[in-house]
Amino acid sequence: MHVDRTTTRPLGRRWLGGALALAVGSGLVLVGGAGTAQAADVNVAKNSGFESGLTNWACSGGSGAAVSSPVRTGAGALRATPAGHDNAKCVQTVAVKPNSTYTLSAWVQGGYAYLGASGTGTGSGSVSTWTPDSAAWKQLTTAFTTGASTTSVEIYTHGWYGTSPYLVDDVSVFGPDGGGGQDPDPVVPATPAGLAAGTVTSNSVALSWGAVSGATGYKVYRNGANPQAVTGTSTTVTGLTADTAYQFQVAATNSAGESAKSTAVTARTAKVTDPGPGPAVPKHALTGYWQNFNNGATVQKLRDVQSQYDIIAVSFADSTATPGQIVFNLDPAVGYASVADFKADIAAKKAAGKSVIISVGGEKGNVTINSDASATAFANSAYTLMQEYGFNGIDIDLEHGINSTYLTKALRQLSAKAGPTMVLTMAPQTIDMQNTGTEYFKTALAVKDILTVVNMQYYNSGSMLGCDGKVYSQGTVDFLTALACIQLQGGLAPSQVGLGVPASTRGAGSGYVDPQIVKNALDCLTRGTGCGTFKPAQTWPSLRGAMTWSTNWDATAGNAWSNAVGPHVHNLP
Repeated sequence: MHVDRTTTRPLGRRWLGGALALAVGSGLVLVGGAGTAQAADVNVAKNSGFESGLTNWACSGGSGAAVSSPVRTGAGALRATPAGHDNAKCVQTVAVKPNSTYTLSAWVQGGYAYLGASGTGTGSGSVSTWTPDSAAWKQLTTAFTTGASTTSVEIYTHGWYGTSPYLVDDVSVFGPDGGGGQDPDPVVPATPAGLAAGTVTSNSVALSWGAVSGATGYKVYRNGANPQAVTGTSTTVTGLTADTAYQFQVAATNSAGESAKSTAVTARTAKVTDPGPGPAVPKHALTGYWQNFNNGATVQKLRDVQSQYDIIAVSFADSTATPGQIVFNLDPAVGYASVADFKADIAAKKAAGKSVIISVGGEKGNVTINSDASATAFANSAYTLMQEYGFNGIDIDLEHGINSTYLTKALRQLSAKAGPTMVLTMAPQTIDMQNTGTEYFKTALAVKDILTVVNMQYYNSGSMLGCDGKVYSQGTVDFLTALACIQLQGGLAPSQVGLGVPASTRGAGSGYVDPQIVKNALDCLTRGTGCGTFKPAQTWPSLRGAMTWSTNWDATAGNAWSNAVGPHVHNLP
């Protein structure tokens, strides 16, 4: 599985066990909003913002420390570091009132973070919630009810074994005063001033406003409704209709309540333009994923992408609250001065004969397409991105399961809008292409007439069956050739098959192979030379080529992958 925004992509999310996979797969909501606190409710947690260091808190094995940066509010926050068999648990005992309900919340950032309470005296005696690693502050919220004789409860945070440090700030346990006193209550913040609209696109408007003292967050209203929670003083509202006027307001919030809405500002989204058809994909093509984020690999602008790459997959589109709908948010970490500069780079790559497509999937861009409505939302929003940015097509890299029936409908609707020059690629995992009965294989065959190439990911995989029924180990020439044979014998045209591998040892958790092995596999499949123990009964000279994750990791390794594999692909028969 390539394409997550961590330094290397772990083998799925199974490394925390089945419970985590179940939580992600079932769509568990990890971030919740607390109900409105009653007038008598207080925050019974002490030193909840860590302004007094670790006073009132105890952390296992010395794993916790008060830090001055980063903080969410105030001057302090907790940083706790899991190590070995210590999950960096930090606890505080709070005074509570029997037979009472409390809302427990905290803001977290960094590695895996858990928030919970034990000794509640009701139910199982404990409650908890958690979130995967987060680059921005994220609120965790849960609630508990105390037993008839419960006068104290232990609240806690902890991380997960072997993962990154986590940060905690602004802990609150709102409910009746248990007799232990409280942190000072905040007051409802003032109304924000200075709301202004910035860059607009055909489906988004950038907004900014002045900070409000005592605010812990903001709500952005669109046409007086649909409030969007924001932690900073700027945001980009997405999912809008082209060439349409919208009215925006912002309110400041904290645990005491919400301010009045600001003075409204009106902004009109841009019109969409037809970017025209892109260049034809060459007979033998090299595909590279370009990272719209910084995870430790060389940061590139599109203009920096190595010239060997024929198809550049921009990673990734983002999902929205509307099922099936996608948007694209240019990450400031890439260093573009404006969205216009990014679009100019796309146009320049196309002028140089390259195809630039938008990739859908990865860690944060998972999109659910399981109904007619979501299929239409996908097709419409994908086409909007193609028009707005000039993308030549789309890459399907959905790794959380797909529904072949509705994904096929979505792709056919998109193709009908975009026309016959649309580039359509896929990057399934090895398990997704073991036989023609899998959802991915069924989709590929169902859209075969509009499909450009399937670049299966031959990494983060483990051993798999080849087309001869034998088991082959990841990282060998046999693994590449015998698994490609399944697709070739299963109904895909040779021009629709590519070999997907990491660009360097840091590009994936496992499965890196030396470029020479990739070249041998390409020769085996197209010329019948360079094979290992597996020798296919025929050759497929029109095989499309190879793919890598990512152009950035390739650059980090001195372009060794594209310099070796690119010319070889372009010189295939």
